[in-house]
Amino acid sequence: MDEFMQAALDEARKGLGEGGVPIGSVLVHRGRIIGRGHNQRQQRGSTVLHGEMDALENAGRQPAAVYRESTLYTTLSPCPMCSGAILLYGIPRVVVGENRTFLGEEALLRERGVDVDVQQLPECIELMETFIRTSPDVWNEDIGV
Repeated sequence: MDEFMQAALDEARKGLGEGGVPIGSVLVHRGRIIGRGHNQRQQRGSTVLHGEMDALENAGRQPAAVYRESTLYTTLSPCPMCSGAILLYGIPRVVVGENRTFLGEEALLRERGVDVDVQQLPECIELMETFIRTSPDVWNEDIGV
């Protein structure tokens, strides 16, 4: 596992420790993390702060050129909302920890020219499987079920 996915996984574990859904993300520009975040829907009562959205928020407002040169790392396949943000800001590459527990809008991202690299990392799969098994109501709310 590379350092950026490890940072995303650390964010996911941080979210779990706070009582939230264990999904983490980092935005990387030119080999440096410029934003990191984790799902904060439970902790902050937010409707939109999935891991990817929190990382984008924490990166702050960036010029369009920065997004076009960035990679978003996320521990779980991006949902429609997060995929929309990826497309809106023109982020060209997304590295996904796993998509076995949830398959997001990877096909749409690829169709629109985004390079999506799914790694199927055991650490990410185990984290989500355990959470889904122990907190199904919170998980279902998070994905809109």
